[in-house]
Amino acid sequence: MAARGPMSKVELRISCRKLKNRDTMSKSDPCAVLFMETGGTWVEMGRTENVQNCLDPDFAKCYTVEYMFEQVQKVKVAVYDLDNNTPQLGDDDFLGQIECSLGQIVAGRPFMKALEDKKGKPIGESKILIRSEEVKDGGEVAMCTFFARKLENKDFMGKSDPYLEILKQSSDGGWLVVHRTEVVKNNLNPRWRPFQLPLQSLCGGDKTRTVKFDVYDWDSDGSHDIIGGFTTTVQELIDAPTGKEFPCINQEKKAKKKKYENSGYVGVDSFKVQKVASFLEYIYGGMQINFTVGVDFTGSNGDPRQPQSLHYINPYQPNQYQQAIQAVGAVCQDYDTDKLFPALGFGAKLADGQVSHEFAMNFNPQNPYCAGIHGILEAYQNCIIKVQLWGPTNAAPIIYHVARFADAAQREEQAKGAH
Repeated sequence: MAARGPMSKVELRISCRKLKNRDTMSKSDPCAVLFMETGGTWVEMGRTENVQNCLDPDFAKCYTVEYMFEQVQKVKVAVYDLDNNTPQLGDDDFLGQIECSLGQIVAGRPFMKALEDKKGKPIGESKILIRSEEVKDGGEVAMCTFFARKLENKDFMGKSDPYLEILKQSSDGGWLVVHRTEVVKNNLNPRWRPFQLPLQSLCGGDKTRTVKFDVYDWDSDGSHDIIGGFTTTVQELIDAPTGKEFPCINQEKKAKKKKYENSGYVGVDSFKVQKVASFLEYIYGGMQINFTVGVDFTGSNGDPRQPQSLHYINPYQPNQYQQAIQAVGAVCQDYDTDKLFPALGFGAKLADGQVSHEFAMNFNPQNPYCAGIHGILEAYQNCIIKVQLWGPTNAAPIIYHVARFADAAQREEQAKGAH
């Protein structure tokens, strides 16, 4: 086996310029879709938000991918005009794409390329910019709540519809949008919903790094008006007392008017940084993992005597339920100390003629535990020949069963700690 070279995680942020307009009554609502090549096939890795009525979008949502220096990692970014809520892209207007390597993006700083059609020809003046930044370990998350007061009114017929944009400075000196709040309609004193941001996304983990806040008045045609903004650091936000306000400055107005003071204030209602524990930290901290199996015995699975059924017992290969139990159980059992797993079923008619949505697959309600993954598979095979597949699909009772079990275990641990 070849030795694996150094691996890092990188954050990719995408902007587009001069996109083709595919809408007749307004502007396109672009979304960027990231694909990476795996085994000769393009695999979708994620999508940005779609930015309404905009031909020059700076997407706030980013991608985090693994970067391996010694490998050529092929990347494709396709841009679509989203006009519906379906996950399929075939019914959306195609705005262009690029293909490159992840190495080209990392070396670009920023990487810029003309958008092309599916035959590789440039689409007008459309282009894409991708900025990358290494993601460092040690996850911290900022829990944020902001408000504004006395914002300047930009609308003639009503009040401004403000939203807040947060940006960090990139290594090339540009500003990258890392978060965009919801729009608060017709309000000069908005309070935006609480949100959380990984510190890595907000400031690259450097609390002294400058971050920028801009307030805009949203317009339905996409021509959002800047109200004003300010710069600060994450450390200053952490140290800020509740209610601290920053003057919202419109630089263009400040340059033109000698007596200009500000265009309102943005206040910090709450800004707290919390460490996000890793999975291993939970394990080393004593977290217990208990694995419970719930099997769907409803009629929609098909007659178990027929090969087309998901419950068909084939002597030569496991069915889909057996495969799932084996695959998930093989991972989880290593973290369970006693290797005794409750195995439950729902949606079946039992031998007494009652339809049950919470029964033990070993038919022992007082002790539904099975010894190891082999014990679960044995109970399943014994159960499928003794019940009738029925309905309706109702998994809630076994979910509540597991929730009650978890609550009881937590109370028991708390009681032990109290003594």
